[in-house]
Amino acid sequence: MKKNCYRFFGGLLTLQENWLNRMADNGYRLVRTGKLLYGFESCAPGQYQYRVEFVGEKSREGAEDYARFLEDCGYRVFFKNINLDYSIGKVKWRPWAEPGGRVAARATTYDRELLIVEKARDGKPFELHTTYEDRLLYYRNLRKPWLWLLGMSVVFGSVMRAWVWGIFAILSLFPLAAYQAELAKLKKQAVTKEW
Repeated sequence: MKKNCYRFFGGLLTLQENWLNRMADNGYRLVRTGKLLYGFESCAPGQYQYRVEFVGEKSREGAEDYARFLEDCGYRVFFKNINLDYSIGKVKWRPWAEPGGRVAARATTYDRELLIVEKARDGKPFELHTTYEDRLLYYRNLRKPWLWLLGMSVVFGSVMRAWVWGIFAILSLFPLAAYQAELAKLKKQAVTKEW
């Protein structure tokens, strides 16, 4: 049996990951994605599990190399958008990204900012980042866009004296604080145990 669901999670990666895992626990395996679409087919309940990975800072080659690496490890990988822009000729500037990923266009990483990674449940932990350094780098990369938004909001708000920039600054503090807390937790774990 096939099932289509239409959802938008934006940058709420954990919420999207939890929903995909609940769908798998209810007997639905992801088979395709679109802007809002998640296409599923029936499977045994709990047969698969999912992780959602942000790759918006990577160049197209870097993201595709990473996806191939994961596929070589035996995982299924789907690229997914993080935004809902419906226009032609899109280009985004990502100053916080690595050099090949700073300009995102249709031919590069635009609408391909996320990887949904599927693994058959085998009783072993499903972690994409297993070393301390790898996890630290991942959370720093997740934090960068929010730091950039906070900085730009403060600058534009100060120069333009517009309250709307203050709202952007305040809103950027929530994910920024969450990722900073994860980084602090990782640093504390690194002191108390060996990776």
